[in-house]
This record gives sequence, C-alpha cells and structure tokens, in this order.
Amino acid sequence: MTTTWNDSRFGPGSYEHASQEDRSAPRMRVHIAATVRPAGVRTFQTIVRDMSVAGFTATSATRIDAHSLCWLTVAGFAPIQAEVIWWDAGLFGAAFASMLHTEQFDALVAQHSHAGNAPGTGEASA
Repeated sequence: MTTTWNDSRFGPGSYEHASQEDRSAPRMRVHIAATVRPAGVRTFQTIVRDMSVAGFTATSATRIDAHSLCWLTVAGFAPIQAEVIWWDAGLFGAAFASMLHTEQFDALVAQHSHAGNAPGTGEASA
C-alpha cells in the first residue's frame, strides 16, 4: 500500500507530519546502551546509534513491525514512548510520541557521551 504525506491518516501529531516539519532537527551519532520494550513483547538490550529530538535509530536482531509502539529506556531517564517506523537488517528507526524538549535531548546525549570522543559520537549530517 502506498501512502502520501497528505493522506488523512497522517495529520498533525503523526510521525509522517512531524518528519516533514522537523527534518532539519540535528541528528547526533551516539553509542548509548539502552533497553527497548515493544508493545506486547519482552524488553531487549539495544544500542542507540543516532538520536534527534524527534526519534532514534537502534539495533534489534529481531524484526519489529512498523507502527508498533515501544518504550526506550536509557539509564537515568524515564522511559520514552515511540513508534517504530522501519526495521532493516538489524537496525530500526522510531519516532518519539512527543518530541523531546531540547534540554532533555541535550542532557541525555551529554550524560552518555562522557567518554569523550568515543567512536560513533559526534554530529551526523542530516
């Protein structure tokens, strides 16, 4: 099934709408150990590979269906609800249910980049 951005299911508040509005949000390469709990499935360990105020990309050996809800938990922070957008070859991308506040995003990235210039950290091009 093909959809377009103007499809009525993708109105304000949806990931598809937000992605059109917020594509310029800086995406940071990170290496953050976390857990993910997809709805109806057991929690699993993951590594968040990049993150923006709108979402993240992380590892998952098991396929996660698009449009599944999940909760990302990073040490020191409350679980963050997201919607899985895609899964491909061991990676998945998810959009936060509500965009992170800049302060929350900065604190999360700062707390987990204390190792200095560890491999995989730094700003990625959008």
